[in-house]
Amino acid sequence: MFSKTNNGKMTDNTSVNLIASGTVITGDIKTEGDFRIDGTLHGTLVVKGKLVVGSNGHIQGEIECQNADVSGEVKGKINVTELLALRATARVNGDIITGKISIEPEAQFTGNCSMGGVVKNIQHTADEHASRKKAVAAN
Repeated sequence: MFSKTNNGKMTDNTSVNLIASGTVITGDIKTEGDFRIDGTLHGTLVVKGKLVVGSNGHIQGEIECQNADVSGEVKGKINVTELLALRATARVNGDIITGKISIEPEAQFTGNCSMGGVVKNIQHTADEHASRKKAVAAN
């Protein structure tokens, strides 16, 4: 976790950020490291590493990250390149795009989910589906 630089000082090689319980942030956040939310975020969150949403955590907005472990509440689009884990206390309302997903039995999820090797834009796919539905109805 810590290493010495050329001048002998200790440096932190990991970057873990935290929004504590009771804290409310409105705005967009982008980080190169990992992120844990036990408070509330209204905005877009881009995490290069792992995102953890604690059981008291709330996010309203878009999420983009490498891996995510959700125990709290998320309202908005989630884009995870590797693994999204929804724990039993998770409440997700929005569309999910992910490489892999793990959902515990009591987790709540409302929305669309695309997963696997080739992931299309969910909105684009929904628009195509609506267009085909209209064409069939017109015939």
